[in-house]
Amino acid sequence: MSAAKNLCVGFQPVRTMDGATVVVVGSGGREHALCLALSQSAQVATIHCLPGNAGTSLVATNHQLEDASTSGVVAYCTSIGASLVVVGPEAPLCDGLADMCADAGMPCFGPVAALAHLEGSKLHAKKAMEEAGVPTANYIELNGESDVEAALDRYGSNPWVIKRDVLAGGKGVVVTSDRGEARRFILASIETDGLVLLEAFLPGEEASMLVVMDGVSFVTLPASQDHKRAFDGDLGPNTGGMGAYCPAPVVTSSVYNKVLDRIVKPMHEHLSTKSTPYRGVLFIGLMIDEHDDPYVVEFNVRFGDPECQVTLPLVSSDVFDMLYGAATDTLDPSMVAFDSSSALTVVLASEGYPARPIKGRTIEGLQEALTQQSYRHTWVNVAGVIEGDSGALISSGGRVLSCTAMGPSLKDAQASAYKLLNGLELEGSHFRTDIGFRGISGE
Repeated sequence: MSAAKNLCVGFQPVRTMDGATVVVVGSGGREHALCLALSQSAQVATIHCLPGNAGTSLVATNHQLEDASTSGVVAYCTSIGASLVVVGPEAPLCDGLADMCADAGMPCFGPVAALAHLEGSKLHAKKAMEEAGVPTANYIELNGESDVEAALDRYGSNPWVIKRDVLAGGKGVVVTSDRGEARRFILASIETDGLVLLEAFLPGEEASMLVVMDGVSFVTLPASQDHKRAFDGDLGPNTGGMGAYCPAPVVTSSVYNKVLDRIVKPMHEHLSTKSTPYRGVLFIGLMIDEHDDPYVVEFNVRFGDPECQVTLPLVSSDVFDMLYGAATDTLDPSMVAFDSSSALTVVLASEGYPARPIKGRTIEGLQEALTQQSYRHTWVNVAGVIEGDSGALISSGGRVLSCTAMGPSLKDAQASAYKLLNGLELEGSHFRTDIGFRGISGE
């Protein structure tokens, strides 16, 4: 049996007295959130981030590898004797990073490539849901031989939902009531990808559930809700996420039990019976209809961004234990505990985001905020930020950072997060002023 099929063979539990060496792969706000959470663990001695950002450098050692390929990452992790590799983005997982870590005898938090296709291929995810009996939208697979007009007619009573069957960096889905736009996106996707999915529109309210799982058990983290549109009131273009809050009141105890019984348990059973079981976090994008019935909109094979920023801080137990347990089939749900507080994060975006973000501008007040912040109270999650030659902190991406806070209520967390954000200045930047509005309206 290969290492990839029996990952636990040869792995020894990390002793607290030795201290674990953890490598976090990625460079965004999610990876900063992972580094912050892991830095709280008494079991973790050192954290390395590949390549990291200006925020991760405060709690980890960043590395710009000359060979940043999958094999180069594994070679580096091997050279430092990594106790655990935590993969932030989806692309390295689809490229087989977890497989190569297994072959090298290193625990990896993240699924092997065959299971990472739950995110890498929308069609694969649909077929997996069909096999597991998980509720999701009906769909048509379209290719060069398909009658596109007939397909548009079939789903024409609601907005059309079109999904590319590739990793598209959050830009692979179009929801539109414009038939011309729908047709153009379908034809362009078929030309570039060979096929595309046209889905039935699911009405309702969205939420996200993060499920940490291994071949034996699983843990559901508190449900969260993201804000995808660029502007207040859910207006403007779709983005990678302008903010999030957790827990999301829309996921009531009744809805949660339905998600558990209809989605989480069937998917865990389906994934744990594979030759290599799923080891990592399964992000479940949910649509909850007017009858409180949940449907799967999408699967991701990694922590969401910015959902990770508001979910991990609510884990009051040792995050390293949870991640290491999932990577080695020793996850113990009874050892994972949660804080009863609420968490909220607000994204500060560069001018022009999401279409053409302007980068390279100094972020005033960030250095002081990072120095004075208190994790699990009020803090900054850094994303697209680098340190300039003069030591100034410079914007380097569309989503620059997010201001995050925890509080006894969602309203308290919201007030603290915006107070922190209002102390920062970035020329031309923008942010939403209504993050958490759905949750607060029900408080």
